[in-house]
Amino acid sequence: MAILNRKAIFTRAHSILCKRKGFIITLIIELLLGISGTHAQSIQLCRLKYNGGGDWYSSRTALNNLSVYANNQIQTQLLPTEAIAEVGSVDIFQYPFCFLTGHGNIVFSQDEAQNLRTYLISGGFLHICDNFGLDPFIRREMKKVFPELSFELVPFSHLVYKKPYDFPNGLRKIHEHSGKAPMGYGLFWEGRLLCFYDYECDLGNGWEDAEVYKDPTEIRTIALRMGCNLIYHALMSK
Repeated sequence: MAILNRKAIFTRAHSILCKRKGFIITLIIELLLGISGTHAQSIQLCRLKYNGGGDWYSSRTALNNLSVYANNQIQTQLLPTEAIAEVGSVDIFQYPFCFLTGHGNIVFSQDEAQNLRTYLISGGFLHICDNFGLDPFIRREMKKVFPELSFELVPFSHLVYKKPYDFPNGLRKIHEHSGKAPMGYGLFWEGRLLCFYDYECDLGNGWEDAEVYKDPTEIRTIALRMGCNLIYHALMSK
């Protein structure tokens, strides 16, 4: 199911790009033709590298640990190492799940914003993790990506909080930064949640190696389970 959904990302992206820049179409086609049978069986979680000076590389062990946990607990087949791709690169179309985090400034060029928009409306999924200090910058930059959309609270009834693990009251607090309640915001396109933004929660820190923050096992498990829900949504949503 996940592999089929990943192929659908390429197919829909190609359809959209056919209406736009021919040179990008060529890149997409070459990428499609270059996928071997072995590679097609491997899915990676992808970290987005961005400009602006913010630490896009923070929470270094997070995605690797989440991949291993998801494989063990919900029987995904993720590679145990993260991929890294620049926001403006065609490489992001290889990955159904992209992750963006940091503490400070972030800047998207016009081309990067357009590339990310195309990826998302073509079936991709973006998880933004506020590692504290990211909020004003990511809100500004995502307006470049979707000027017609605004972040809205994801209702607790949404499936992203229901499967495979039930979070009846939404996000749980993973790391304390400023005393605010954790919030799960989303961007919705034609009814589909294509971007989930955890604010004042810091799921990524909860996915880190246990010795990094020495969080209790219960807290790490809560964070990893919510991560599984995000992966499940990215792979299974239409």
